[in-house]
Amino acid sequence: MNDFDFLVGSWTVVNHRLTTLFAGSDDWTTFPGTSTCRSIFGGGGNIDEIVFPTLGSSGFTLRLFDVERKEWSLHWSSSRTGLLYPPVVGTFADGRGDFYGDDTHDGRPVKVHFVWSGITPATARWEQEFSADGGQTWESNWIMELTRA
Repeated sequence: MNDFDFLVGSWTVVNHRLTTLFAGSDDWTTFPGTSTCRSIFGGGGNIDEIVFPTLGSSGFTLRLFDVERKEWSLHWSSSRTGLLYPPVVGTFADGRGDFYGDDTHDGRPVKVHFVWSGITPATARWEQEFSADGGQTWESNWIMELTRA
């Protein structure tokens, strides 16, 4: 239930985002972020806000642990839309978190995969992948490298 306790606190974030998805592109853009996370429900959830100063936007994540299913649901929202996107759901095993869900990109359905890895007291890595073919192949499109502030 306390899998995300490592994330509580303030972080400096280096973002790498693929500029064009599903085109075989290898063109990435890099931009800064700062994130602050706090625990809720005694570790059974947390909330964080990440600010992207050079983009003029921010994001918000709500993470909740389903006690009955023993899995996490991660809900993302962007200041650009004000919408809460469909959750990704999953668990941690051997120091890695894998979370899957369904969404759309440019109006077409995609599978979504979030990976939390490289977790230490001072660092963590988050990666987002999309699949346009039902999960047969995946394309990484956003990586966050977090360092404790």
